[in-house]
Amino acid sequence: MTIEQAQQEVDTWIKTYGVRYFSELTNLAILTEEVGELARIMARTYGDQSFKKSDLDKYLADEMADVLWVLMCLANQTGVDLTEAFQKNLEKKTKRDATRHLENEKLKRNDELTNDE
Repeated sequence: MTIEQAQQEVDTWIKTYGVRYFSELTNLAILTEEVGELARIMARTYGDQSFKKSDLDKYLADEMADVLWVLMCLANQTGVDLTEAFQKNLEKKTKRDATRHLENEKLKRNDELTNDE
């Protein structure tokens, strides 16, 4: 599925089952909540926190999909073509950071440490 198709699927679902989009500000608040839920799973899976019983039924992929869903809702509401926006963003990053990360001594050191282990 392309990003464009996914945006269309979200729009169709909202119009079929969701009645209408929530307001942009409500969706922004929901996006923040969803990112928080993703952060909780990341902190417990890859960080130092342990899981709580209430976290055990949460899945990383599902939380990422929730973030993507609400982001697509916001894009649809505001007329943003995420395919086009992503392509432009990738071009911007490529131009801006063509050598930046390759020349980053911190990244080179971390890579050397990983390879030495």
